[in-house]
Amino acid sequence: MGRLNSKKFIVITILLQLFLVGPSCLYAGEAVFQVKTVFNVRDFQATGKKSDDARPAIQKAIDAAAAAGGGTVYLPPGDYTSGTLVLRSHVNIYIEAGATLFASEDPAAFDLQKVKSKDALFFGEDLEDIAIGGRGTVDGQAKYFWAPDTIERTFSHKMLVETLGKSQMRSYPAGHPDRQVYPHLLWLGRSKNVSITGLSFVRSFSWTFALYACSRVDVDGIYMYTSLKEAVWADGIDIVSCNDVNIANSTIATGDDCIVFVCGIDEWGPTAPCEHITVTNCRLSSASAAIKFSEGNNLAIRDILINNCVIFDTNRGVTLQIATGGSISNVVMSNLTMDLHRFDWFWAGDGNAFNFELKRQTEWNQEPVKLSESPGSIHNVIIHDVIVHCQGASTIYGHPDSWLDGVTFENIKFFISSDPSAPYDTTVHAMSFRFVKNLRLRNIEVNWEKPSFDKWESALALQDVDRLQLDGFTGNSASPERKIPAVLLNQVKNATLRNMEALPGTNVFLKIAGTSSQDIHLFGNNFHEAKIPYQLDPDVKSDSVVALDNFMPGK
Repeated sequence: MGRLNSKKFIVITILLQLFLVGPSCLYAGEAVFQVKTVFNVRDFQATGKKSDDARPAIQKAIDAAAAAGGGTVYLPPGDYTSGTLVLRSHVNIYIEAGATLFASEDPAAFDLQKVKSKDALFFGEDLEDIAIGGRGTVDGQAKYFWAPDTIERTFSHKMLVETLGKSQMRSYPAGHPDRQVYPHLLWLGRSKNVSITGLSFVRSFSWTFALYACSRVDVDGIYMYTSLKEAVWADGIDIVSCNDVNIANSTIATGDDCIVFVCGIDEWGPTAPCEHITVTNCRLSSASAAIKFSEGNNLAIRDILINNCVIFDTNRGVTLQIATGGSISNVVMSNLTMDLHRFDWFWAGDGNAFNFELKRQTEWNQEPVKLSESPGSIHNVIIHDVIVHCQGASTIYGHPDSWLDGVTFENIKFFISSDPSAPYDTTVHAMSFRFVKNLRLRNIEVNWEKPSFDKWESALALQDVDRLQLDGFTGNSASPERKIPAVLLNQVKNATLRNMEALPGTNVFLKIAGTSSQDIHLFGNNFHEAKIPYQLDPDVKSDSVVALDNFMPGK
């Protein structure tokens, strides 16, 4: 056989490197791993045996790639156990199909950072141009045990189960409370041009991904899992003071919240807005919330798009909360399906689709209120084209000192049932709104299903609302025989209600209450099936309501 000429040798070398980094570089939507030197961890004495400590070998490979100006650290099929791995700029990690990187079960293997909440299997700060990908698995090996609760004090669920005499057993991470280190699988700070693709990330002790002050981050095609029954504090992806982040085509099933937006973790560094983020084509499951705008937001979360997502086997669908004075604005959520139910008592949520909540921190902590504190603000939020199967109420509440402003719900279809086996049910109305201005509700449908709950009342309940447009509502109250109205307005002014339809069997369709209710206009509604189309409480002035061109009973 003759010698290869130099051109053929170069071609064969490039093809071999493409083979080593796997097919992820060959299709759109996943990061292209640059064809540079490949650093196989086996060449640095990694054995591929789970019982051996692979951290020194993997870290040497990472450092060698960085020293070479960049490259790919390659984990071939096998089992590798490691403590903290410090990432470097221009270095890609590729974990092959058949390879599993296990987080060490020794807490001391992660005790490398001065800030405990930054402990992680993959750790990096002030990096650029990095990628973690492949078809292998990263396994945090988290374990849990059950014991009586010693943590929750004022949590409303705790008080409910106490009142009902129910069990207060709950899960804790192994080693609690003596163990001080609960590592993330990934912690990245102040890094840019980051790609995470293809891998499975499972059984994290803490937030699986913690991203702080990062930009140009792509998470695409990953699978993430922690136990929905036990994995307390194990969020999926926490996005802290980041910008220009995309999460796409991924499945995230986590005990705690799946995706969290927040700004304001002082021990990590200066606070910056959390902004310019997209979440698309994902499947989300959580014992807490699928999408959470965190109560710890102390600055601004804005310009967020969530689209084409399936939310199932989940407690809360979407929650927007503020307890530290920040703001949430310019948010669009669309094309969602939700299938929600209650989980054990120690998980936040009641099988509810939407939850907006503003409180001062002293109010959140049930301490004496400091009026100097801001309750924060939420404005310009649009939610449209959603189908919800749920067991709990959606509560969209502003604050007496900071009303929600510019909220729209459009093309929303609710199917609400109860769970007789749950330790409690707190649902009253299907959707409740309070302290809201410039509220638009369009094409809302509410269906009450079996099994039912005897405390259910109105489909829509609106209190302290200014400038309401309700255009297209179909539904009834859960208890028409008790003359509960399908729609309840209390202290509502400057409202237009049109294109609403009373269903057969409706007793009272609309009830208007409150001395400040005024300038309410009813146009083009189909009240034909209602015994009482609308009813005014004695404290509402008769000239507060103008009704024109409505299809009334008997016509």
